[in-house]
Amino acid sequence: MAKKKKKAGSIAVPYLITIFIGILVIGGGTLLMLKHWGIIGGDKTLPEPPKRPVAIASYEDNHTILFILDEPENKYSKTFMLMRSIPKEKRLVFVGIPTNTIAIVKDTQHSMLSAYESGGASGAVEFTESVFDIDVDRYMKLDSAAFVKICDILGGVTYPVAEDIAGFNGDGSEQYLNSEQIFKLITYSLYGDGEVERAYVASSVFSSMINQTSGLRVSDNLDSSFNTVVNMADTDITAVDYRNRKAAIKSMLERGKSIASFLILSGENAYEDFIPDEDFLNGFREKYFSYDESSGDEEDE
Repeated sequence: MAKKKKKAGSIAVPYLITIFIGILVIGGGTLLMLKHWGIIGGDKTLPEPPKRPVAIASYEDNHTILFILDEPENKYSKTFMLMRSIPKEKRLVFVGIPTNTIAIVKDTQHSMLSAYESGGASGAVEFTESVFDIDVDRYMKLDSAAFVKICDILGGVTYPVAEDIAGFNGDGSEQYLNSEQIFKLITYSLYGDGEVERAYVASSVFSSMINQTSGLRVSDNLDSSFNTVVNMADTDITAVDYRNRKAAIKSMLERGKSIASFLILSGENAYEDFIPDEDFLNGFREKYFSYDESSGDEEDE
């Protein structure tokens, strides 16, 4: 009697099962190996980006600069402004110094203007140190081109102008001032309260301009801005000075808010002269030049 032929399905089913089991065994082994080698699996969360290093400023980064605006080819009023920088506290303080401020320097009475005209920038520094009883670390003497460049770097300012000066609103309302207008406002010589008012305008304009600029933008371009300005100005600020304080200054610009303020040098007029108030000078020194380093330096938050 002839044997019955096996149905095709009876052969195919076991064959497919065998192949399926083989795939599971081989695939599972491969999967375990890939996991072991770390190629797949593991923590699927993206790694955190590296943290940006935080500069640690100290009171040793404090510095004082006397700015002098002088355009010798034109008869613009000369301008003197003291800047105290305290990066650890993210603070810049500006004080305009009237040109008719008087003091006794080396047993001789001088004004700010006469000290500068007879001794140049170093004479102005010596006079300022005598008046304020402080050390002025560096000076920067600017002509109109260097001054305008600094204003361009900061981006101008929105400022209320109450003086009747051509090209300005003159009604006390705020208006945007470009670099040339800032120069014109600061060197204007007919203010009602004379040099005292002009010194106030200089310090308040610069304070406002710094607070209105983008600190992050200025920080990102600080290297090129420094090189540009220092090559245009007459200054004793060196590349070493900049390098030593660069990190602290950048931290102040990037992390500070409304970092700039200004003070009005109080005193009294004596005919054509201006005599600074001793109480103001004492308070200025105590607040901005007396720091206790014993507490150590803390990381910026």
